[in-house]
Amino acid sequence: MEKIRKGDEVVVITGKDKGKRGTVLARIDADHVLVEGVNRAKKHVKPNPIKGVQGGIVDKDMPIHISNIALFNSATQKADRVGIKSLEDGRKVRVFKSNGELVNA
Repeated sequence: MEKIRKGDEVVVITGKDKGKRGTVLARIDADHVLVEGVNRAKKHVKPNPIKGVQGGIVDKDMPIHISNIALFNSATQKADRVGIKSLEDGRKVRVFKSNGELVNA
């Protein structure tokens, strides 16, 4: 079970964007995710009139390693670690380590 999923709100805990919050847009692979507004790079784009793409310098979100982000806990207003817990009916759910509450996503 993945501890960080698409649509989760996360906080960057290390690196040049430390402290920034954003939403996970996609999982690139097992170790990298794309977070909205984090790890931005300037890319030079050629114009393509057939696709309607205008040329120039564009800001693009680049993948970030999952070890550099943590899930945002809205109850404590801080970054928090995530654990996996089995319920009585056999389902596995994600819980915050600090207070044991379920991650609602």
